[in-house]
Amino acid sequence: MYLQQLSVINFKNYQEAELTFSAGVNAFTGNNGAGKTNLLDAIHYLSLCKSYFNPIDSQQIKQDEDFFIITGVFNKNEQTEAVACSVKRNQKKQFKRNKKDYQRLADHIGLLPLVMISPYDTSIITEGSEERRKFIDNVISQTDNHYLDELITYNKVLANRNALLKLIADTGRYDPSLLEVLDEQLANSGNRIFERRKAFMESFTAIFNSHYGFLSDGAERVELVYESQLLQDDFAALLKKNVERDRALERTTVGIHKDDLQFGIHGMSMKKFGSQGQQKSFLIALKLAQYTFLYQQKGFKPLLLLDDIFDKLDDGRVTKLMKMVSNNDFGQVFITDTSVNRVQDIFQRIDVEVKLFKVTGGVIDA
Repeated sequence: MYLQQLSVINFKNYQEAELTFSAGVNAFTGNNGAGKTNLLDAIHYLSLCKSYFNPIDSQQIKQDEDFFIITGVFNKNEQTEAVACSVKRNQKKQFKRNKKDYQRLADHIGLLPLVMISPYDTSIITEGSEERRKFIDNVISQTDNHYLDELITYNKVLANRNALLKLIADTGRYDPSLLEVLDEQLANSGNRIFERRKAFMESFTAIFNSHYGFLSDGAERVELVYESQLLQDDFAALLKKNVERDRALERTTVGIHKDDLQFGIHGMSMKKFGSQGQQKSFLIALKLAQYTFLYQQKGFKPLLLLDDIFDKLDDGRVTKLMKMVSNNDFGQVFITDTSVNRVQDIFQRIDVEVKLFKVTGGVIDA
């Protein structure tokens, strides 16, 4: 699968742009703020129906305009897929595939799988557990539509249970039977999510270890561990055991919404003891493992978007990474970098063709 053409109107700093891509490596070069990353984000919209960086669609509209439109033409298994996303201020987002509207955006997820690697990914290491759960959920959702529906169900029941706990605290009225109904619903949904996450991590961890070993020449020992309260205890029993605590805190304190990933290097915390280069290598290995997992599950190669990843990596790791993503295990690649010379040097060194786009203030010179 690859993206043949991209068109944007009033998207971020672009008034209008049309681009035709190579099925191999494509690179956007230009100064910071020129709009390189915005092009990657437009591609992300076409795959996952949203921005990679900002959840508020209306904030992607160019200043002083009322709408944006992104369209893309993909070649998937020798078939053409035309995808269009449009957002008007104060109106619902529209998403079309081959000129037909989607009833649910969730039905599009996974059709055109994509992996993005960005400096913003450091939040997976440095921020709270929610960022790491999002990472797991993003990967699984692109391979399993039912999983996304299950997450929506779980979060609705969780919100209802938390609202009931607050109501009990506010009114002093406690009906155990009502809480038991919600507990049963939460446990049933949560158990299905847990089993899916556990199975995913069992296959994903081995892929991750292989990619990190390649990037570091096997010089560093890293750990990726899935943590869940459900690994030790039954969910329904956990809810019963913690009911008084939940009532006191007015929220649900146990469940798969507390799941986490632990990242380690040489037996220590990656967050506390990993260098910037090691953390970046760890994140890149995570995302490349995501790519490999999606490829294995879908049977075709996703798009790979690499945003400003050459900084903080030594030349050896950059060369190894570019060799890896330019070989037959990977498909179409999009790269951003501030230096056109650096991009040309890297790909000349590994004898790989790259299609260059020079970006200046929302204007593109191919």
